[in-house]
Order: sequence, then structure tokens, then C-alpha cells
Amino acid sequence: MSDSHSSSSDSASLAATDQNVGRSRRIGNDDQTLTTDIPRHWHDIFWLGVFLFHLTGLALALAVLGLNRFKKSDRFNFDRYTTNTTGTVGNSHGLTEDYWPMYGLGGAVGTVLGWAWLLLLGFQANHMMKFSVHILTTYLAVVSVLCFWSDHFFWGVTFAIGAALQFLYVISVIDRLPFTMLVLRKAVKMVWSLPEVLRISYAFMLVMLLWMALWSFGAAGVVASNININGRWWLLVVLSLSLFWTGAVLCNTVHVIVSGMVFLVLIHGGQEAASLPPNSLMKSLRYSVTKSFGSICYGSLFTAAIRTLRWEIRGLRSKIGKNECLLCCVDFLFNLVETLVRFFNKYAYVQIAVHGKSFNHSARDAWELFQSTGVEAIVAYDCSGAVLLMVTLLGGLITGTCSGVWTHIKWDDDRVTMVGSTAMLMGMALVGLAMVAVESAVTSIYICYAEDPLLIHRWDAEFFNQLSEALHQRLQHRSSRAREVLTQNRLNAGIQSRVLIAKKSEG
Repeated sequence: MSDSHSSSSDSASLAATDQNVGRSRRIGNDDQTLTTDIPRHWHDIFWLGVFLFHLTGLALALAVLGLNRFKKSDRFNFDRYTTNTTGTVGNSHGLTEDYWPMYGLGGAVGTVLGWAWLLLLGFQANHMMKFSVHILTTYLAVVSVLCFWSDHFFWGVTFAIGAALQFLYVISVIDRLPFTMLVLRKAVKMVWSLPEVLRISYAFMLVMLLWMALWSFGAAGVVASNININGRWWLLVVLSLSLFWTGAVLCNTVHVIVSGMVFLVLIHGGQEAASLPPNSLMKSLRYSVTKSFGSICYGSLFTAAIRTLRWEIRGLRSKIGKNECLLCCVDFLFNLVETLVRFFNKYAYVQIAVHGKSFNHSARDAWELFQSTGVEAIVAYDCSGAVLLMVTLLGGLITGTCSGVWTHIKWDDDRVTMVGSTAMLMGMALVGLAMVAVESAVTSIYICYAEDPLLIHRWDAEFFNQLSEALHQRLQHRSSRAREVLTQNRLNAGIQSRVLIAKKSEG
């Protein structure tokens, strides 16, 4: 029994291998595909200007908001603008330095968690990923209970819904996790073979930490201000959106740098290859922060949100069953999101790193490459991005909890949720920066496999066979489902035609 299964698996793998080799020979003749020293041009300059303008204006606003209540209450006399119609002002919440240490704790915890996760992944990648997947649901539920216990009903409901959605998603993709863990282990192996890539991740975490020092200074000034609670929340939401964009830009900059390095290593057959261009890391870094930076700023606005929505809809879609009305609605949303994914996907950053294209051009080419080669079948099956997002969420929750608990000890009011929620975003940004190196390796592996599968075979023959077999199985699965849908449609059409004939005969 096991011999027959093994032989069928081997034949499936060989069939996929033959198909991939043929694709490799066709693509390998395209000079542009594997060219690394191509001319680079500036792209998406408008979005580069928008981001820099936003960053400069925000830095000024953060400095003013923090200084307004630093060492002295209402230094710039902003309270006159918060006076209501009766001539009274809101409740004064103290000074900036009262809350800045809580954010400092959040930044420290997020940095330690990011560095620790990246180090631990090198030793126990499989166990660390499994731990993150299963512990996140429990942690969300515990935080929900704590929120209810401290009379924060809205946040209690929010975290309870998050725990339920997380549990349902894990259940819906539980059969995909073995393959996902395989890909993640290989990505970690690739990252750890490039110590300079790890140093880049650590350096960008320090850059993010420095920016957060200024960001948290302004956020602490907002929490300390005597603006009414709705006004403070709106200000914090605006600052949080800005932090999200800035964090995404830094993450995707690392993504481009790491993708360029991984692609080069795979093309040249290893880090020690004599053909590997000198100063490759510095060239990739220079391109990513100059000519490609506009494309990074543009893509960072949308890719994370669209990708997260896609994961959730995929999980929901697989659990609906035969409820045709609900399935129709979800399919409409799914097709809409899939259309957006064509224009905003994380694989575009690999094309930006390797070929220096604009973001939309890169996203379209990456998607068409996957569609034409069939690799999209295993890309859709893989959940490595979702697993890394769970790690990021867990790091953010731990960071927010630490800052929130300290704030709760000192003040038991609305300031707890303000400080805790914004500190959670800080932790997510820092841990996400650590995880992006692994995610970049995953995306680069898939792009390399789609463009030239023999690059993966030369790097790790066993992994190549596993990818080929997985691709063969997914394509077979899609074909069988397509036949089922076609048969069902024909059956429904036949039933409808017989019903119409019966009605006519009765008439």
C-alpha cells in the first residue's frame, strides 16, 4: 500500500518536474528574466512626494503636540480651541511625560519580541510558528475577558469577535498548515544563510524605533491633552493610520532588499558563488531607498489591507458549504478582492527588486506569471503570510497588554484603551519588521519557482520535488472541482428546461 502511494507520488512529482523543466527552458531564453544589472529608472515619483510630504508634516505635528504639554501644561495655548460653548474646558489629563514612558515600554517590548522571534526562528522555526498559530486565539480570548472585567465592553466584544474569527480561520486552513510550515522552514533556512539580511532587518527596526520615539511623543501629548474624548480618539486614529503607512513602507523596503538578495543567491547558485556581483546588498539597499522608493510608498497604501481581507474571505468561503445565496454573495466579494490582488500583491516587490519596474507593472507581471505557469494554485494554497501575520498580531497584543496594564495601574479610565491600543500598533510594526525578512524569502522562492524552477532544484532538490508534487496535486484538485461545477451547471440547466417543457405542456 505504501509502495503504491510512494510510486504515485513520485510519478506526480516527475510529471510536474517535466512540466517545470520545459517552462524553465522557455523562460531561461528570455534575457530580461534573469538579468540583474539592468538600467534602473525612477517610478511612482508622485507617491514618493506624497509620502515625504506626509512624513515631514506629521513630524512637525507630532513635535508640536508633544511639546504643548511637555514640562508645562498648554505651552502653546491650545486649550482655547477646546473650550466649549459654556466656557468650560475638558478634564486636564496631565503632561506628555506622564504617558511617554508607557509608550517607551511598548517600543522596548516590541523590539525585544521582534529580535527574539527572529533569533528563535533560526533554531525552532516549526515549533515557534505552531505556537503562534494556536496561542493567538487563546490570547485574544483572555484579553477579551480582561476588557469585560475592567468594564471596557466595546473592546471586550471586539477582542471576542477577533478570537472567534481567528479560531474559524485556523479550522478552515488546518489541512494547509503542514505545507505552509514546510515553506516557512525553507524560507527561514534561506534567511539564516544570509546574515547580512538579518543585520538589515535589525537596522530597520532601530530606524522604526527612532521614528516611534517621536510618534509616541506626539501620541502621549494627545492623550495628555484636555480635548474631549472623541477628539482625542480621532487624533489618535489619524496618527495610527500614519504609523501604519510608515511601518508598511519600512517593511516593504526591507522586503525589496531581501527579495533582491534572495533572488540573486538563487540565480547564482549560492552565497559563495564566484559569479555573485560584489556589493549586492548595498546595491539593493540603494535602489530600494531611491529609484524604487516611490513604488514602495504606493504599494504600501493598499497591499496589507487587501491581503488580509483576501485571507478572511478565503477562510469564510471554504466553510459556507451549500448555502447558495450566501455563497453567491461571498463569491462576489471574493472575485472583487481577487481583482484588486492583481494590482496590489506582495509579489510585486520581488519584481521591483529584480527588474526595477513600477509597482502596477510589477504586480500585473507577477500575477500573470503565476497564472500562466499554474504556480498561483500553490500560492493560493499556502498560508505562510497569514501565519506570519498571526506572529505580528501576537507581538502587538503582548506589547499593548504591557503598556495597558501599566496605564491601568496608574489610571483606571479611558486612557488605558488609548495607550494600550496605540502601543499595540507600535508592537505590530516592530514585530512585523522582523517577520518581513522571512516573508520576503517565501515570495522570492515562489517567483523563482515560477520563472525558472531549476533555480529551486539547484538550491534544494528535495524541496523542489515537494513543491512540484504540491503543484501537481493542486492543479488536479482544481480540475476536478471545475468538472464538478460544470456537471452541476449542466444538471441544473437540464432540470430547468424540463420544468419549462412541463409548464408549456400543462398550458
